[in-house]
Amino acid sequence: MPFINELVRHRSCSIVGLEKNTGKTVCLNYVLNRLPLDRMRVVVSSIGIDGEKTDQVTRTSKPEITVKEGVLFATSEKHYLMRKLVSELVDVSDENSSLGRIVTAKALTKGKVLLSGPSSNFGLRRWKESMHRNFDVDLVLIDGALSRMSLASPATSESMILSTGAALSANINNLVQKTAFVVEMINLDLTSPQNIAKFSSINNGVWAIDDDDVLHDLKVASSLSVNLCTEGIGHCKTLFLSGALTDSFLTNIRGKRIFANTEIVVSDFTKIFVSPLVFRSFVNGGGTIRVMQKSNLLAVTVNPTAPNGIVLDSERLCSTLSEAIGLPVYDLMKN
Repeated sequence: MPFINELVRHRSCSIVGLEKNTGKTVCLNYVLNRLPLDRMRVVVSSIGIDGEKTDQVTRTSKPEITVKEGVLFATSEKHYLMRKLVSELVDVSDENSSLGRIVTAKALTKGKVLLSGPSSNFGLRRWKESMHRNFDVDLVLIDGALSRMSLASPATSESMILSTGAALSANINNLVQKTAFVVEMINLDLTSPQNIAKFSSINNGVWAIDDDDVLHDLKVASSLSVNLCTEGIGHCKTLFLSGALTDSFLTNIRGKRIFANTEIVVSDFTKIFVSPLVFRSFVNGGGTIRVMQKSNLLAVTVNPTAPNGIVLDSERLCSTLSEAIGLPVYDLMKN
């Protein structure tokens, strides 16, 4: 697949599913099986628990994770003891989880592993940096977890692969609409270098730039507060949100003259929690949403089979979704 050639140019990649059973683990195994391990050092982990035979929620069978000889893997102490391969322990982290410390090992034979790595974004970033620094790792692969889209933040991972499928919706048109909106958020444009310079050191609150390029603190802890202090601002050219962007915030500022044609800036797409309807209303009214850091989406994969047994037409799903997002879409099971 062309995206494998692109993947090896990056130092880290997150595989993120829009729903359970959308093919994340299939994608991870596909990638691990095709990386040029003879000329690159790879480590793999997960922010959830991956590699189990049975899904703990849906009770459906799941693909296990297989690593080849030479691949490094990070998991909890508990799950390390359950590995089905010969390995060499290379690191024991002081990062603790409910399943014990995070250990990193090198596979000496091909076999199956359970992955349960760092459970927080901070812990994940610290572990990833130690892999590059101390073990000369070329590529860090991170298997995602349901509702943990934040691990795909460009602050955590340089690139990402998005997995979607019939588990998200059994209707192809609805599935395409939902997935295409997420891809649209991932591909939002960067704000200007001037804005990045102004906002990069701000860690909390909501801030505004007026037409004279003066920066104003709107005196709220986060965008969840509705009482923005806009005294002394004739017109807000740019709004910076250090935290989340929500439907209620967009609804609150929409229609107010001070925020006409305003550009909203957030750190990255993982901070956006808006519905397509509210987003379209804001943009069609002249507003713009941009990001400080842009994610690099390498590929979109689909699983046309839902846990309840519904199977969508793979060719139609791939072609319809590809046309909607302007990117190739892959059914890895079929391939």
